[in-house]
Amino acid sequence: MVLVLLIGTFCTILNQTILSTAFPALMTAFNISTSTVQWLTTGFLMVNGIMIPISAYLSSRFNTKTLYVIAMTVFEIGTIMSWLAPSFPVLLSGRLIQALGVGITMPLMQNIMLTIYPPEKRGAAMGINGLVIGLAPAIGPTLSGWVIDNFSWRWLFGMIVPIAAVVIIASLFLVKNVIPNQKPHLDWLSVIISTAGFGSMLYGFSSVGNDGWTDSVVITTIIVGAILVTFLVLRQNKLEEPFLEFKVFKSGEFTLATVLSSIVMMAMVGVELVIPLYLQIIHGMSAFHSGLTLLFGALFMGLMSPITGNLFDRHGARRLAITGMFILAIGTIPFAFITRDTPIIYIVFLYAVRMFGISMVMMPVTTAGMNSLPYKLISHGTAVNNTLRQVATSVGTAIMISVLTNVTNNHKPAHSLLAAAPLQYKSKMFDATLIGYHAAFWFAIVFALTGLVLTFFVTSGNGIHLKLDSQDIVGEEDAK
Repeated sequence: MVLVLLIGTFCTILNQTILSTAFPALMTAFNISTSTVQWLTTGFLMVNGIMIPISAYLSSRFNTKTLYVIAMTVFEIGTIMSWLAPSFPVLLSGRLIQALGVGITMPLMQNIMLTIYPPEKRGAAMGINGLVIGLAPAIGPTLSGWVIDNFSWRWLFGMIVPIAAVVIIASLFLVKNVIPNQKPHLDWLSVIISTAGFGSMLYGFSSVGNDGWTDSVVITTIIVGAILVTFLVLRQNKLEEPFLEFKVFKSGEFTLATVLSSIVMMAMVGVELVIPLYLQIIHGMSAFHSGLTLLFGALFMGLMSPITGNLFDRHGARRLAITGMFILAIGTIPFAFITRDTPIIYIVFLYAVRMFGISMVMMPVTTAGMNSLPYKLISHGTAVNNTLRQVATSVGTAIMISVLTNVTNNHKPAHSLLAAAPLQYKSKMFDATLIGYHAAFWFAIVFALTGLVLTFFVTSGNGIHLKLDSQDIVGEEDAK
């Protein structure tokens, strides 16, 4: 069952980044602009982020097998639509349908792993989970570049269709109903507020890269989203059966784990986006080769995740988190001093060091946070943790790209220099761009150092609380 879940979730999460280097080909194929093609990623992430909070209700309401098969089938339908899309609206519709499935399968897999393994073995289980969650998005750009260089963009979706089909068929036989079912009341107003609030926030932060922080639409959507999410939290605290249980934040360990994992995501995703830009603009590398330089670090993180999971089960999260955040900070600082002559192998090595540090923090602190919750709140904790990480990813990307753009523009040479001394203009433009990269990386360093300070508040042990009340026991097997 775990193998089926790993393969299925790998396919779904891979789609978050698989189009990152395919935009030029898609713009040519459908004769669309950069701002239009960007919706293939922006829309996907928005729908994905909207579905994650709803996953807590769905995992309680429906059988595990039924929900997983339906989610994978929805994902497969969206993938087939994207593969055969005759026009851009059909392609975009397929991507949004894909995101519906991904928003369910990602937290559902985490819930299943936390359910079928006892607390003292959850580190290793979540380490395997981290292998997929960390590896799939990092492989996306490299795989995308290779497919675009050798085949049609359609095969970015076509190659996933048969794999997802096998996963769906295997799920019918191998996935078991392991998450206890209830019949919770669904507060539809909460669903609407959650969808509008998180959707608005994600749209606002996703638009910062193109429109800037001063754009009226960006400001409005972020403020409206924040107000709606605040109203959502207040409403949930008054409901007898909340749609999303924010009382998970009463656990200090869970709250700290969520903040730390969000900071790590901000430090990781922003740099993942900026490094390929640096390699393509400063070193003149192709999209495929710039993505390839990140592959070693991604593989390194994937290999380390199960190991750090086992170490967590033995030694707890505190020492792992402190060491990992220290390595992340040390591995990020040199990026603030890169030049146009910095060797590529140096970038590859530093990126691998950063991913090694991240592998020591991400899943161990998340698992410790989940272990601090009673069993009945695990699905809500998973939904809250994943939702905030999704928002943090958008925030981190928005900050890094806006800093890079604004600092570069502020140091650009006067346009009149282009006609008078074109070579000098080009040199100064390179310098301005490098200053922009340095500023962006300094923000990544701030994220890492902030996380490092917070790790000293992580408690020793693995977060397991041997407390059980009647509400945690749902049946004889659970009692055992």
